[in-house]
Amino acid sequence: MTVMIGVDIGTTSTKVVAFDLHGHAQASANNSYPLCQSEPDMAEESPEEIFTAVITGLKQVVAQVAGHSIAGISFSAAMHSVIVMDADDQPLTQVLTWADNRGAAFAQQLRADGRGAALFARTGVPVHPMSPLVKLMWLQQAQPAVMAQAAHVIGIKDYVLFRMFGRYVQDYSLANATGLMNIFTMDWDPTALALAGVTAAQLPQLVDTDHQLKQMRPEIAQLIGIAADTPVVIGASDGVLSNLGVAAITPGTVAVTIGTSGAVRTVVDHPVCDPNGRLFTYYLAPGRWVIGGPVNNGGVVWRWARDAFFADRDYDQLTALAAKVPAGADGLLFLPYLGGERAPLWDADARGSFIGLTRQHDRATMLKAVLEGITFNLFAVMQLVAALAGQPKAIQATGGFARSGLWRQLLADVFAAPVTIPDSFESSALGAAVLGMQALGLCPSLDAVVDMVGQTHTQQPSDDAAVYAELMPVWTDCADRLAGAYAAIAGFQRRHPNANAAVAAQD
Repeated sequence: MTVMIGVDIGTTSTKVVAFDLHGHAQASANNSYPLCQSEPDMAEESPEEIFTAVITGLKQVVAQVAGHSIAGISFSAAMHSVIVMDADDQPLTQVLTWADNRGAAFAQQLRADGRGAALFARTGVPVHPMSPLVKLMWLQQAQPAVMAQAAHVIGIKDYVLFRMFGRYVQDYSLANATGLMNIFTMDWDPTALALAGVTAAQLPQLVDTDHQLKQMRPEIAQLIGIAADTPVVIGASDGVLSNLGVAAITPGTVAVTIGTSGAVRTVVDHPVCDPNGRLFTYYLAPGRWVIGGPVNNGGVVWRWARDAFFADRDYDQLTALAAKVPAGADGLLFLPYLGGERAPLWDADARGSFIGLTRQHDRATMLKAVLEGITFNLFAVMQLVAALAGQPKAIQATGGFARSGLWRQLLADVFAAPVTIPDSFESSALGAAVLGMQALGLCPSLDAVVDMVGQTHTQQPSDDAAVYAELMPVWTDCADRLAGAYAAIAGFQRRHPNANAAVAAQD
């Protein structure tokens, strides 16, 4: 058997999956790493721990497919990460992840003075502290000594590949997501570079998503257990590859993903930007561009709800409790903005809220409201995507939440449309593998993924769709009304950073 290995470097773990040439998973490994959030708005990780997770996962999967032929390895990675490297190729910083919001003031400034709109029109990246452009503006002010030593500015996949091959390269897809690349020239944007305080020479070499890297460092290949000349395809970002991995790569098909965070995305054949700057435009491959909106608050909010309300119970028990609560959670609404928000708000200061709380509501009702609030927020993004690309003909759902029957039904009811769930939940890893297959001539085109996604089932809307159609405008109105208070609340929290810790200690 011939297998292609897809590596998905995610926010909280790296997943490595070996697929046969029909897209069937033959082996897998998942290695996690911690996210450091020791101060407000901070979200950092160790590049060495992530590199170790990648190599460990590859070694584990290679051992599982011993005796089979490994055609190659292809990569997916989370977007918007930043690592500053010195002249000796050593990290000067940790990995600043997409969730790091410390550059919020710079994003606000760019939006306020009009420069943000012009940048968005050239880069396709909404102005937000998630983007490396804004992170670098913050680093220039907050850590000038570090930036003075910066020989290279890279992302996490660039770091992993440098350790494997000794070259700094970045694919168009991840470069597009930095906010530093012009999507019409497919090169670094001079104005964005000037704002970030970096030069093109400090950034990786730009290559297409099907670019092959040659001759792995022998010691790394030996550690993994493969030949040094095993083909490695650079791949793309996890967002666009997730669309590929659920076969949502034709106009009219929308992918809805919820993992730690979430997104709503669809594919168009040329770059098109939302005139209001609320959606991203990201490159996948020639003639395939993904537009959509990412949300900060997906599974991470569900995890918070478990820890806050039912720390002694597992997720299956929580889901069973929430399933007993009627649709609409007895009029209790939840705005899920616990970590600021990207789409649809693009406001790092956004904060979460329960609205409509009464003495009759209990913890189970709050759980159901949390699930509904996460889904309402995704639907709000869906409405923006539909306004730009047209009403969807099909919805594909993926991510960890897709394992939950309750959430699948909730998604179908809130979206008031049938939702198809592919067999494979590791859509970004499969997308990476398919891109690798196409790059190596093992499949004729990316469209071959349609026959690889495995058996699927479709969730039809229930009568509860009418309840959510009634509540959604109320939820949207509440979100709009509270938007003006977020800056003041976030400002108070930053001025009193120990307040939450003190409360937690008392509990």
